Amino acid sequence: MGTVHALAAPEMATVAEACDAYLATLAGPESAGTRRVYAGVLRALAEGLGADTDVASLQPRAVAAWFTGRWGQRSPSRWNTCLDALRSAARYWADQDWIRDDPVRLLRRRRKAPDRSRALSRGDVEQLLTRDDIAIRERTLWRMLYETAARSAEVLRLDVEDLDMPNRRARVRRKGGAIDVIVWQTGTARLLPRLLKGRKAGPVFLTERRARVELPPCDIDRASGRARLSYRQAEDLFKAASGGATLHQLRHSALTHDAEAGASTPMLMAKSGHTSVTSLARYARPSAEALARWQQQNDPARRR
Repeated sequence: MGTVHALAAPEMATVAEACDAYLATLAGPESAGTRRVYAGVLRALAEGLGADTDVASLQPRAVAAWFTGRWGQRSPSRWNTCLDALRSAARYWADQDWIRDDPVRLLRRRRKAPDRSRALSRGDVEQLLTRDDIAIRERTLWRMLYETAARSAEVLRLDVEDLDMPNRRARVRRKGGAIDVIVWQTGTARLLPRLLKGRKAGPVFLTERRARVELPPCDIDRASGRARLSYRQAEDLFKAASGGATLHQLRHSALTHDAEAGASTPMLMAKSGHTSVTSLARYARPSAEALARWQQQNDPARRR
């Protein structure tokens, strides 16, 4: 008769060890943004509930109280992002048999209040995109963001090698890591050659001066030593020129204006990179002016 051996108990892990182990699963370049955000949330968890605490001992009520105290006053978007980080980590910990009870089961996602006024008018957008006192870099970036309806991060990550200028398109890495194509129009096509000035490699959008800190080689133009333009700097420049509007509003405005012009839902999703109609609906919302025009055109009394 064979010998029966007792199975070894699951390996235990502290909160710090469990957080590090989960973050190691986000090592790919396509997950760099997610890793950065999630690392901040998990670092806060370790600091708040004890880095040396056994992760299996985390109690749902204690986690909910800590989480609410930390992010309860933040926007629904921020709350949901932080909660997603903990939920994702908890699923990984459960798969490793480090926890039996879900430590975040008492927390719920928050619904975002609908924002019906984020799109800029066509006139405001055109005025911004045609200003003579704006540098060619900003004019090109803003025009490309509006014509492609791409996310700011996707466009700012573009390298010259990604561009297919004869066909007015470029390869981008979408949110979540998927490779996709964005397509622009005449305005961007006219500005890009003026911006690049014959450059064949390196980031499309560069800082004005040489990089002062050490950066990854992919974020440096070898010929000039200038760095890839950061989102923060690009956002600050746009806010200053627009009176407080954000780069994200260009994407919102582009999809709204396309929806007003009759673009179909599949076309809008292809342009924006959205994979959910629900997500798209928050962007492609016709304005009050467009609704008024539609009402006037379809008013039965007007036709009589």
